[in-house]
Amino acid sequence: MLLSTSLILIVGMSMGWICKKIKLPSLLGMLLTGMLLGPYALNLLGESILGISAELRKMALVIILTRAGLGLDLSGLKKIGRPAILMCFLPASFEILGIIFLAPKLMGLTMLEAALMGAVLAAVSPAVVVPRMVKLMEEGYGVKEGIPQLILAGASVDDVYVVVLFSTFVGMMQGEGPSMIRFVNIPVSIILGIIIGFLLGVVLAYFFERVHIRDTSKVLIMLSMSFLLVVVEDGLTTEITFSALIAIMFIGIGLQKKREVVAKRLSLKYGKLWVAAEVFLFVLVGATVNIEYLGKVGLRAMIVIMGALVFRMLGVLVCLLGTSLKRKERIFAMMAYMPKATVQAAIGGMPLALGFACGDTILTAAVLAIVVTAPLGAFAIDLSYKKLLSKIGKGE
Repeated sequence: MLLSTSLILIVGMSMGWICKKIKLPSLLGMLLTGMLLGPYALNLLGESILGISAELRKMALVIILTRAGLGLDLSGLKKIGRPAILMCFLPASFEILGIIFLAPKLMGLTMLEAALMGAVLAAVSPAVVVPRMVKLMEEGYGVKEGIPQLILAGASVDDVYVVVLFSTFVGMMQGEGPSMIRFVNIPVSIILGIIIGFLLGVVLAYFFERVHIRDTSKVLIMLSMSFLLVVVEDGLTTEITFSALIAIMFIGIGLQKKREVVAKRLSLKYGKLWVAAEVFLFVLVGATVNIEYLGKVGLRAMIVIMGALVFRMLGVLVCLLGTSLKRKERIFAMMAYMPKATVQAAIGGMPLALGFACGDTILTAAVLAIVVTAPLGAFAIDLSYKKLLSKIGKGE
């Protein structure tokens, strides 16, 4: 465990630094570190850390989502309104339809197998997108128009929608009919997540006002509550649930609404935690990538993935119709909604584990999607935001 931890941090940070120096996203270096150190290459990471990889990745997501909630400017999001709701499901739906159209022709899958593959590939990665949108908000790029707020909100909810579709298609592959209650659960889980998180944030704001403790202790309390929410959601066996990740983000928003000064201080603390969390997150995502599968991919899977991204971008464009956003701002939103990593790493291997004939193909496509779109999307955001977005003035 100690050797694995030191390798993850030293090699991961070094590779990230090298990539940054040659104008590439640091997460590319971290992903490559995971692929190199992981069980499918040098196999230097111990079973003790790989066994808790999913939990560690989730902890890193908790940190960045809380930080996003503490710094999210809701006024910009309110201006946009309707597109923010559409971004939660329309781009993913367009991408799934694109894969249903392309995969049977190019990869020989049935329509249902293609839909299952679409559900695996269609989720945007909050791990890639959220920290970049937080950075944009901190630097003031696109904030007045609500662009980072829009993308951040959509990326946080998009996963909930896609995972529900994935579980529905898995059920249909196993002979079950589509369940209406699962689709009803999508908006219900989002709304419950918002209410639970916001109320907890308000309660924490009043608690911190009356009980004077150090900011580090406040962060530990918030982290503990966030982890409990994730455990409760995972443990629920009812048809109707709530989204823990959305609740976690809204804890930050609730606290910010009542105690803005405290929220700003805690956001800085979470920023420091993210330095280590980011390395663990992307190295461990990289460690899930089976390099052998990349050799089996071929040109057809790449065409399907890139073609599906075009459908996804078209979905983003439809979401932004009727808004006052300029053409270059719309182009930025389309590029920022490309990256895939966390969901694909989490569910990409499930069809194979369940014994589906298409499992090998889906896992291969999921691996390729991570390797191609995570660095490509991050690179597109990092390279373009200063050119495509307006910076808010200091007095505004």
